Amino acid sequence: MSYTVGEMAKMLNTTPSTLRYYDKEGLLPFVGRSVSGIRMFTDTDYEWLQIIGCLKKTGMSLKDIRKYIYMAMQGDDTIDERLQLFLKQKEAVEKQLAEINETLDIINFKCWYYQTAKEAGSTEVPKNMSLDEIPEQFHAVREKLRRPNKAETYEQKVE
Repeated sequence: MSYTVGEMAKMLNTTPSTLRYYDKEGLLPFVGRSVSGIRMFTDTDYEWLQIIGCLKKTGMSLKDIRKYIYMAMQGDDTIDERLQLFLKQKEAVEKQLAEINETLDIINFKCWYYQTAKEAGSTEVPKNMSLDEIPEQFHAVREKLRRPNKAETYEQKVE
């Protein structure tokens, strides 16, 4: 089945201008055109566009996405290169995920902190709690937030 830019954009929950931009950037060499030059997308193109969207969400550059697309279009001779590209991106996403999880841990701690402060009527209560008075799930976050950076502080450098 064939789809117009607008129809495909709707299917992907994006805008037609995004698809036109991808085309302009060389990310859609596989998309056919009607005799009058209108882009016509297929079900196979939908899969390609899903992959492009996925790679963009991971922070992959358009240059690297374009490189991947051209490698894939070359066929099986580029399997190893494509695998390496995805392994590298997987590693980058795992690093991002670890950073996001660490951020979420801090946010969860602060939610607990302010809920506790609200119930007590003061931020001094959770601030002055000993580590064993704090829920165990927040021990590492509290220690991290209170631990001075191992790098020299400005005052230490000045002394």
